[in-house]
Amino acid sequence: METTEKSSQRNVKQLEGCDEGSPHSQEAHVDLELKMSPAEEKRLLRRIDLWILPYATLIYLLSFLDRINIAQARLAGLEADLRLHGNQYDIALTIFFIVYIVFEVPSNLVLKKLKPPRWLCFLMFCCAISQMRVWLAMGLVKNAKGLYATRILLGMFESGLFPGLNFLFTTWYTRKELNSRLCIFFSGANLAGAFGGLLAFGIRHMKGVGGKSGWAWIFILEGLITFICAIPAPWLLQDFPQYSNLLTPAEKAKWLHRLNISQGVTNTPLPFTKKQVWKALRDWKTYAYSLMFLSISQPFFSISLFVPSIIAALGFTNAAANALSAAPYALGTIITLIVGRMSDRFSLRTPFIVIMMLLSVVGYTIFLCDVSQAVKYVAVFITVAGAYPSIPTAITFVHHPLFSYSFGPMYTRAVVIGLFFSFGNSAGILSSNVYPISDAPKYIRGHAIALGFSVRTLCFCLGIVLSAFLGFYCMRENARRDRIYGIPNPDGSDCSPLYADDPVRMKRWGLEGMSKQEIIELGDQHPAFRCDICHSILESTYSIYIVVGI
Repeated sequence: METTEKSSQRNVKQLEGCDEGSPHSQEAHVDLELKMSPAEEKRLLRRIDLWILPYATLIYLLSFLDRINIAQARLAGLEADLRLHGNQYDIALTIFFIVYIVFEVPSNLVLKKLKPPRWLCFLMFCCAISQMRVWLAMGLVKNAKGLYATRILLGMFESGLFPGLNFLFTTWYTRKELNSRLCIFFSGANLAGAFGGLLAFGIRHMKGVGGKSGWAWIFILEGLITFICAIPAPWLLQDFPQYSNLLTPAEKAKWLHRLNISQGVTNTPLPFTKKQVWKALRDWKTYAYSLMFLSISQPFFSISLFVPSIIAALGFTNAAANALSAAPYALGTIITLIVGRMSDRFSLRTPFIVIMMLLSVVGYTIFLCDVSQAVKYVAVFITVAGAYPSIPTAITFVHHPLFSYSFGPMYTRAVVIGLFFSFGNSAGILSSNVYPISDAPKYIRGHAIALGFSVRTLCFCLGIVLSAFLGFYCMRENARRDRIYGIPNPDGSDCSPLYADDPVRMKRWGLEGMSKQEIIELGDQHPAFRCDICHSILESTYSIYIVVGI
């Protein structure tokens, strides 16, 4: 038993890229000890899902609820009580996104250094404590400056939660498993919208309790929920798989081997170097993916931040608008889960993004038309059903794009993910300023801009065309590497960090004279790293077929 335990621990160290033992003995260990049966793989995946997904989804639900509850509070009298005028409400929304964007990349670098349980727990407690203090203060503030201050603090503390949790997901799941998990995780945003509307409908009736307005109680009680749910964070949040206690040493070695087969050297933890940061900043793909995500995020933020106001503008009372905003989000949750499941099942991303963005086009077009209130309310369902599933599916591109062109090593990926979300959240700055109260009840400007980002000229050109271009680029790069170096072993072993210092493989792939760490730092530039050609062809073919067929 002791021998098995020591052997498993040695395999973990080897898979982390920390063992300099004989490559041939390492290969023997892989053959004899690291392969999993389908039943064992399914059992471990179920355990990981159970321990990671529910609490991560709850964290994001509360985070997103704290971000968008200002939209519900607006209908409960926030603007009137704080004597907001002009674009002051829009400024409060904008400030949040500016601060959020500034802190995203630094937060992901700190996350990799301090580990998720420490850093994310710190952010959660800071966010929860500031929520309790800030929202209680917000219940007492009397002007726009106090509102601005609360949004600054909220943006600062929340900036690391969503990118950090997404980064954590990429280290636990293989490429083909990731999107369905991200969709479950992202469904927290849909549930936040649904529960936020129902909670606001009930809480607003506490107006006068304790001498506070109904909108103040929305912030105070939802902040209290965040505080309570943050308490078990140190025990429920998982570390990176290399350091987590969720798996036994033997299971951990097998799971890391499984990840290495899927991700190659891109998932290897290395000490921080500036070279890894510059690798992310110099890579054109970083900005290609980011522009795609920005074009998809704008319609999402528009509907997220203003759906209660949009419904109220249809002629419903403010209280009814709070309640009626729940149903579209419930539908969005169901569609998001279905899209995630189907996307992973068929290993496709682009066709689903195209279809979902078409729904957004239909929804925003209906908003601009002279139709009945009932039809426009249906358009809210259509728009939410299109905008929400597109976000986690687009996120999968940068985490583990179906073109299988992942970013690595891990600090490089952390920077890329931070920049990716920074670009996406910059769409929130625009969305915050295109629905001024002066445009009510039709909000022509806001709907038209959201439609513009959804149609082919922007969303498709920046999103779908870029993704198709990236697919063809990856296929061309595959062919180039096959022509120069030959075809790698399909089991992924030629790109595994376990064999990074194997002299035979180093000679074959032209890596002689390089140290093991230098080879691992190559990440996706490793000569043996390949795109999934079959899926890339399907991605590009489907996206061109759908776009041309519109």
